[in-house]
Amino acid sequence: MSGPLESVRVLDLSRVMAGPWAGQILADLGADVIKVERSGAGDDTRAWGPPFVEHEGSGTRSSGYFLSVNRGKRSIDLDLALPEGQRIVRGIAARSDILIENFKVGTLARFGLDYDGLKEACPGLIYCSITGFGLSGPRSRQPAYDFMIQALGGLMSITGRGNDEPGGGPQKVGVPIVDIMTGMYAAIAVLAALDRRKRTGEGDHIDLAMLDVQAAFLANQAMNYLLTDQVPKRTGNRHPNIQPQNVFACREGHLAIAVGNDEQFRALAALLKLPQLADDERFATNRARVVNLGQLEEFLGEAFLKEDALTWERRLTEANVPAGRINTIDQVFADEQIVHRGMVRELSRADGGTVPSVISPMRFRNAPLSFDRAPPDLGADTDAILRELGLEEKP
Repeated sequence: MSGPLESVRVLDLSRVMAGPWAGQILADLGADVIKVERSGAGDDTRAWGPPFVEHEGSGTRSSGYFLSVNRGKRSIDLDLALPEGQRIVRGIAARSDILIENFKVGTLARFGLDYDGLKEACPGLIYCSITGFGLSGPRSRQPAYDFMIQALGGLMSITGRGNDEPGGGPQKVGVPIVDIMTGMYAAIAVLAALDRRKRTGEGDHIDLAMLDVQAAFLANQAMNYLLTDQVPKRTGNRHPNIQPQNVFACREGHLAIAVGNDEQFRALAALLKLPQLADDERFATNRARVVNLGQLEEFLGEAFLKEDALTWERRLTEANVPAGRINTIDQVFADEQIVHRGMVRELSRADGGTVPSVISPMRFRNAPLSFDRAPPDLGADTDAILRELGLEEKP
């Protein structure tokens, strides 16, 4: 592997999404990420399908879900309940810079593989614990998945149409966004701790909770509440603070408009042949547009129905007004910009086949990333890792 982290080794004891997402980010950046999986079963997500990719020769298969979060890693299968499995994990930890885990609180302590059980032998180890609710507190021992955290953390209360609209009600985000954001925070945290270790020689224990992450990325909606005591409500595709930002039906298709300032609104009004709106005191400023949104959208909705979405997108783009058609996933990967950026690559598998992968969006001029390793078959690298690290299983 090449990249900025090519000298870093990561022991990935995590499963499902949040921890593996963090591990994949580090693998993309060049780290040697060793993924420990349960003997015979592996990561739960290997079975979360269809769709699946069959591994020729081994008789096993991996789901698309698993493939989306485990690119660039090596897999070793162990039973952590057995002393031999625990010995090997300790040995890998002693030779690693970072450890990521997302077991239930207390589980790894039973095996002597928690932070306190490893820190004496591995004082420089950066140990990241990812849980649903944190290592302390009344919910700390509860299991958690992304969907329930989107609910508990308020995201679903501000996503979807209002209760008074057709199809209204709480709605989850279309991807496991809490898992993804938790993985992002985890990657940032371990890299920060890695930088600190360079100065102090000291490792650290990072306590990262999915519910905390969800609360943190409520972002402007959190501040809207904290500053006013008014509870944000679902507004569909409308932005709570900036207008007009919504989806409009066109003669053919739908268009998302994201006007961010008064100058862009003036350009929009002129393009729609409604220049008088920009001078109307009800709409001349963003503050006024937010207050009088219902009236404004009547004018806009009628105007957008006069042309198809593709025509509007082209005209608005030329006028520097942010706008885009609502693409389906196939249209996203056919988009000329995505194709130009090479966001999809075919990665070679150990059995001689290939698997498509959506690669990292990070681009480095002086330390380019390579994407040479497809997500591994279960335990595919066990023997090689044990030999390489001098941890061969005892006879």
